Amino acid sequence: MTPGSSWLVKGGNALSGTLVPSGSKNAALPILAATLLTDQPVILHRCPDIRDVRAMTELLRNLGATAVEGSDPHTVAITAARINTENLSEDLSRTIRASILLAGPLVARTGSIELPPPGGDVIGRRRLDTHFLALEMLGARVSFKGRMIRIEAPAGLTGTEIHLDEPSVTATENAIMAASVAKGTSVIYNAACEPNVQDLAVMLRGMGADIQGEGTNRITIHGRGKLLNGTTHTICPDHIEIGSFIGLAACCRGRVEIPGVPRNIIRPTMIGLGRLGVEVRHEKDTLVIPANQDLVVKPDRSGDIPTIYDSPWPGFSPDLTSTAVVVATQSRGTSLIFEKMFESRMFFVDKLAAMGAALILCDPHRVVVSGPSRLVGTEVSSPDIRAGMALLTAALCASGESIIRNVHQIERGYENIVQRLNDLGANIRPLNSPEQDIS
Repeated sequence: MTPGSSWLVKGGNALSGTLVPSGSKNAALPILAATLLTDQPVILHRCPDIRDVRAMTELLRNLGATAVEGSDPHTVAITAARINTENLSEDLSRTIRASILLAGPLVARTGSIELPPPGGDVIGRRRLDTHFLALEMLGARVSFKGRMIRIEAPAGLTGTEIHLDEPSVTATENAIMAASVAKGTSVIYNAACEPNVQDLAVMLRGMGADIQGEGTNRITIHGRGKLLNGTTHTICPDHIEIGSFIGLAACCRGRVEIPGVPRNIIRPTMIGLGRLGVEVRHEKDTLVIPANQDLVVKPDRSGDIPTIYDSPWPGFSPDLTSTAVVVATQSRGTSLIFEKMFESRMFFVDKLAAMGAALILCDPHRVVVSGPSRLVGTEVSSPDIRAGMALLTAALCASGESIIRNVHQIERGYENIVQRLNDLGANIRPLNSPEQDIS
């Protein structure tokens, strides 16, 4: 679809059936970047077929890597035998936030790079300082040439203690990748612990890296001082996509089954959605969201209005706060959704108010929601990946028709979402352009 494409959504249908989870978007992007740390083939399975992944794969091609898709669209073989940083597309780099993940692998491999500023969702200030500080601790020099970011390490990278000023996920990933081929041992303190960070470490170990401690806030890397080996790796399931589907199924009142979901990646999700009355259960290796749930907000032990707030893993993910707001509109009671990490993420709630939601935006970070509200279809535009998915959830549980504009944002993070939801009983029809007649 083109960036101007839209969807016509007819709401009110109960969604029931099986949703097979995609590979993690947030794991696939750093793992793709990590293929630059070897000149040997890397084969990736369960690679999500989404816009951001396709953009990252194209960036690797710009650099001179070969990327060959297999007969399975979710398998890709990448070989970065030779790379040329002069071919890196500035326009393509600005389409995704994850282009910054090329910094660590490229400076480790070439010693000198210039990167365009990354793009991605506009959800508030998203500083890059932590990336630069980590690379500087490893021996790199960071400067700016106009809008370009210049990173140099003419003497190579050397292992050291790296104290991150925030547990940034992508900065942790950049530091792990660079440290894996640096000389000597690095210890990263205040490291991010998310499943995608853990999956990157597993993949790098398969390439010969010596990494311990992923999943904790202290990660130790014994650098090899040379390029890594090729490997074959299967990307972990996307816990954010699964969390989005849990909220969607609860709002749309059908029974949805999601196979192959590890229990540990769902517990943080249920910290937030569970307080809004959402229930799930595991049947062997399948996650089940029961039909016709009685969504009731669970007050604090003192009887006060509960606060659902995000925090780094293993807390409730900031990428699911938008979904939590929509679930809160369908839950009986009042709740406060507190988005601590990104100051512009809650600005999408005016679109929910236009659909009939009873809520108050207190400030850029907090919204009070009283439910349940009878949502009514309207026309909205997706401002970012996660708010777009939340608005799609609202449209599917609303009465009447909605038009969702700017749907390429949703497609950046959710693979083949229209067909997958229509298979559950949704009624979503793509429109070729905003001007298309929908009568």
